[in-house]
Amino acid sequence: MAQMHQSATGSCPGCAEPLESGDRYCGACGYDLSAVPAAPVDTPTVVMGSPAAGEAWPAARAADGSGPTHLPTDLPGTDSGGSALPTHVRHEGPGAEPEPDEYPLPAPDPRAADTSALGEQATHVSTPVKVCVACRAGRVDEDGYCENCGHAQPRERDHMEQELGPVAAVSDRGLRHHRNEDAFAVSTTALPDGSPAVVAIVCDGVSSATRPDEASAAAAARANESLLQALPQGTHPQQAMHEAIVAAAEAVNSLADEPVAALEHDRHQNAPACTLVGAIAAGGLLVVGWVGDSRAYWVPDDRTTPPARLTEDDSWAAQMVAAGLMSEADAYADERAHAITGWLGADAYELDPHTASFKPDRSGVVVVCTDGLWNYAEGAGEMAGAVPADAAERPLRSAQVLVGHALDGGGHDNVTVAVVPFAVPQPGAGSAYN
Repeated sequence: MAQMHQSATGSCPGCAEPLESGDRYCGACGYDLSAVPAAPVDTPTVVMGSPAAGEAWPAARAADGSGPTHLPTDLPGTDSGGSALPTHVRHEGPGAEPEPDEYPLPAPDPRAADTSALGEQATHVSTPVKVCVACRAGRVDEDGYCENCGHAQPRERDHMEQELGPVAAVSDRGLRHHRNEDAFAVSTTALPDGSPAVVAIVCDGVSSATRPDEASAAAAARANESLLQALPQGTHPQQAMHEAIVAAAEAVNSLADEPVAALEHDRHQNAPACTLVGAIAAGGLLVVGWVGDSRAYWVPDDRTTPPARLTEDDSWAAQMVAAGLMSEADAYADERAHAITGWLGADAYELDPHTASFKPDRSGVVVVCTDGLWNYAEGAGEMAGAVPADAAERPLRSAQVLVGHALDGGGHDNVTVAVVPFAVPQPGAGSAYN
């Protein structure tokens, strides 16, 4: 309904001349005192969901081209050379405590405006309105400061979330680091027969290297791009994962090609470096690949069956355990535990991508994460205990819960986690790899 000014004593909006009670027009300039500009319409962002993935395709053969693939509960599985993975991975029983109805989450992301009180206006879409993380009321200006309290806002990469169909990932700077040096990429694509494949890549920048944040971002993006090119062409997923890791390594290596002037400016620079772990879920086949100490865990929906760790660290601690020189508990308690022996970067000793394929016999989720998470849930049983029971139906919320678990534990490192639901295909589906 239209509004009208009530004439009253004051000054004219047009020329500032004094007004008298009852005036409808300004006697000096003729300003129409009954006119009022239309109120601005606030049009907040509308959040839209994504559909879940549909059918899946059956398992492929093992890496050497013969025999069946393995169950995650039958670790160690096979590596990219067809050899068995080390057997010293600790397998712990599933968490016995009952799952609560709801799981604690970190504070909601305040960067999306609250639209609950806007009524019909919420059906309009416009540029997203950023709300201050401090006062939760003021808008954020183009320079990144709150117009209400003046608080500087976090950088975009400090906290990232993405949900894409059946896969989701969350990355957070943590509570101790000045920047987020982790990165992730999640995607979905179709195989030649039209069935879906789901991809998750997680990378952790090596803090002692130069530009670790750029290294992790380059590796995640390039590995994801490689997989999206290879899988639709019919490349076997395990081979595609191997090629993706090689491509990611080349992307990180290219960052070391600094101009001479830059090197002379800082002679303490070394080559950018990062770790990488990835997972492909495609019907009955689960493929993981990694270099470094980022990990992938298998957590079945039925928590009465055991979870498993699907990767083996390239680290000092893992070497000590493999050589029989220390117990796993003692090795990971040592201050040298997280010294990595494999990474992506121009100064790596050699590139040795690890890949393994599995054929789960039941549904579950794959947790792909950096050590910022698994430091607070190291064993497979501990990780399963931290994963919500409804992770397959709510992967984004589950990733948020896991990041919150790490932050509640101290948040000493950047933390990144991707949750990939894995549904066992229905009997009778065909395969392009039979």
